[in-house]
Amino acid sequence: MVHVLSSRVLLRPADPERTRAFYRDDLGLEVYREFGTGPERGTVFFLGGGFLEVSGRLEPGAPPASPAARLWLQVGNVAAAHRELAARGVPVVREPLREPWGLVEMWIRDPDGTDVCVVEVPADHPLRHRP
Repeated sequence: MVHVLSSRVLLRPADPERTRAFYRDDLGLEVYREFGTGPERGTVFFLGGGFLEVSGRLEPGAPPASPAARLWLQVGNVAAAHRELAARGVPVVREPLREPWGLVEMWIRDPDGTDVCVVEVPADHPLRHRP
């Protein structure tokens, strides 16, 4: 069995500075570390139990972000996150909604088209209780 010590999601944006600003300034993610120099330098953000790395650049002519790749960010209060992100001008793809499976989800999109689900696990959800 592979013993995973850490993990991270890697993004190769079309405009690295714009994408860094989105995750740093708009979403408010904290920087774990930075490396390299110049516009294509790497920035690694804390992402709960993992990390999000924005580094390099999408090669000209390369396909954009895959719609199959999505980020799932759990927060304590989706309504508060919605107000905060809207105040920062982050476009909300879908307003917060309690799903049939009980989670409250809001969807936003990063500048490169990566969908980001901001989710709250309500206090009465089975994920919070032991049988």
